[in-house]
Amino acid sequence: MKQLAASLLLASATLSAAPAFAQTACQPGTYAAPDGDFVVLVKSPAVPAPGLRYLFRDGQRGATSDSGAPLACGAGDVSVNGKPWAPIAFRETPATFDSVGTKMTGVLIEPPGADAKRPLVVMVHGSERSSPIGGVYGYAMAAQGISVFVYDKRGTGGSDGEYTQNFELLAADAAKALDTARSMAAGRHGRAGFFGGSQGGWVAPLAATRTKADFVAIGFGLVASPIEEDREQMVSEVRAAGLGKDAEALVTRLSQATAGLLLSDFRSGYDALDAARREMADKPWAAKIDGEYSGAIARMPNDELKRVGAARFDNLELIWDYDAVAALKKLDTPLLWVLAGEDREAPIETTRGALLGLAKGGKPFDVYLFPDTDHGMFEYTTAADGSRSVTRITDGYLKLLGDWIKGKARGSYGRAERLTAAR
Repeated sequence: MKQLAASLLLASATLSAAPAFAQTACQPGTYAAPDGDFVVLVKSPAVPAPGLRYLFRDGQRGATSDSGAPLACGAGDVSVNGKPWAPIAFRETPATFDSVGTKMTGVLIEPPGADAKRPLVVMVHGSERSSPIGGVYGYAMAAQGISVFVYDKRGTGGSDGEYTQNFELLAADAAKALDTARSMAAGRHGRAGFFGGSQGGWVAPLAATRTKADFVAIGFGLVASPIEEDREQMVSEVRAAGLGKDAEALVTRLSQATAGLLLSDFRSGYDALDAARREMADKPWAAKIDGEYSGAIARMPNDELKRVGAARFDNLELIWDYDAVAALKKLDTPLLWVLAGEDREAPIETTRGALLGLAKGGKPFDVYLFPDTDHGMFEYTTAADGSRSVTRITDGYLKLLGDWIKGKARGSYGRAERLTAAR
């Protein structure tokens, strides 16, 4: 999946200058209200120093350097609506561990106090190359009374090795991370499992078949192969443009053709690709179709694809025809899956059908959908040209994750729709 960080950078570009006190007084940390609400403040490359990125439990997000930021920073606390919120004194323990002969780095974040029943969650990364250590999401989970282990994926941050998107290797890393976290928090945790976002939706369930996990939670992931993801993205694009069933059929044939190239390591499949190109040649909209990769492949000459296609599109060991359903069928672990109703990057049609079918067949799966949200559970505004601008994480998403991991999910969570029956 394309990096979610790109949308965050675009959203940050509109942030305006702030009063001097907001730029100099804010300190990184997590601050809590007496009723359990919280805000996380972290340094971010998307926010010029001395500003910090903030994230509230209800999904409000932005930068302290924004003149409209809904908080004020004081000496050792944060004021929201004129009331002081105190810092949470997390216990943070750096860690290193070995996975498949590679040294990995991580950190265990534990809330204050001792609780032998406190849940423990390992955060499984998406496709981004940035480090999750020091990011908002680990602290947002810990602020809800959960111990959290975050680690740098191989080839990024402080972890050795080469960056890859090979699900089997990434699942081995995640499984080892959970084993490491359990050992570090021995006697200070209860149920332990995984949270995976985006590409982590492929990796976390697979990791749960490689080691003991008490739960798996997924946000905006796919129960479909990368090839199916590409097809569904293009179908979503033509539907958004109001182009009809003929256009859907054309992009489906294009996806089938590009899949042939990918599965053959760009050695064969060019006749099918040329046929798809001919079918689309007189369609003005064809030049604007992207998918995950098919649009770019279709616009490259065959001789260039034969020379550099594999290096350009297939250099990260992605398992193109990965059977996500097969991995889920192996799971008898409780699983939460949260869908973004208008996800352009990971369209939900196939995923929703697969999950509901598995739940109906007896799997202990809880499926929720947040309407009018895009990848990352982001609400957005839509411009006249159809482009979207991120506004916030939808209200209820972070709380749902926290409550479910603690085994206490009940009632309503913002505008979330529960698609499976309560258990």
